[in-house]
Amino acid sequence: MKAQRRRAWIVGVLAIIVSIVIFLVPFSFVVLQAAKSPAEASSLSFSWPSKWQFGENLVAALAANDGFLIRALINSAVLTVGSLTLMVIISAMAGYVLARKKSRWGPLVNFFVLAGLIVPPTVVPTIWVMQGLQLFGTMGGMILLEATFGLSFCILLFRAFVGGVPRELDEAAVLDGANPITLFTRIVLPLLRPVIVTVVVVQSVFVFNDFALPLYFLPGAQNVTAQLALYTFSGQNLSFYNLLFMAILIITIPPLVGYIFFNRQIVGGITSGAVKG
Repeated sequence: MKAQRRRAWIVGVLAIIVSIVIFLVPFSFVVLQAAKSPAEASSLSFSWPSKWQFGENLVAALAANDGFLIRALINSAVLTVGSLTLMVIISAMAGYVLARKKSRWGPLVNFFVLAGLIVPPTVVPTIWVMQGLQLFGTMGGMILLEATFGLSFCILLFRAFVGGVPRELDEAAVLDGANPITLFTRIVLPLLRPVIVTVVVVQSVFVFNDFALPLYFLPGAQNVTAQLALYTFSGQNLSFYNLLFMAILIITIPPLVGYIFFNRQIVGGITSGAVKG
């Protein structure tokens, strides 16, 4: 028993050390460079700044290029919120139907859901379709794309979680006179809170950090997102590494804060779906 505890303690210490090396060391490096002067930051040395200029660099990074970074953060926020709203609503309903209703079309639908995780997106045909629908280069079209590419993962999570919800709740609600919409919105949906939080946090990080899809399907300086802004910022400020690292820090903070606050809900939602499904 003591040997097992000692082994578990050693494994825990090693895990903490690896986490520090992988995450905290690079993050500390970014913070230190963001607080330095341009001359000190250009050396890219892992050292304390002679004078902390964190506030000045923050204001300068946000004001650079006529507030280019602020506009990008607003666009990323709109894209993330819109995409997540569609993902949660559609995948919750689809997962509930796939878990509760058994029909001959079920295997075919499941095949297409799994295919959405495997088949990569095609750029040129998608652009043709979006141009035909007059959605290419618009925020609405980009929201639809992000939601579409994330639906397969979300549907699988919701279907697995709904499989663990007792059917007796549905039957009792129907006996009380609940129609299908009332049954789903008032009985089933409140029980899906853990998996909803999981979907929101995981997919929000993915959408917020997405670089390829906005690059292909959302051209234009007014539609720039956070990652595209960082790419542009890095090309325009190679002589001001302090501002570049400050921009990296600003873009990193939103998903990092969300993950820290909802870490337990993410693990709980995924494991509950895995066990109950």
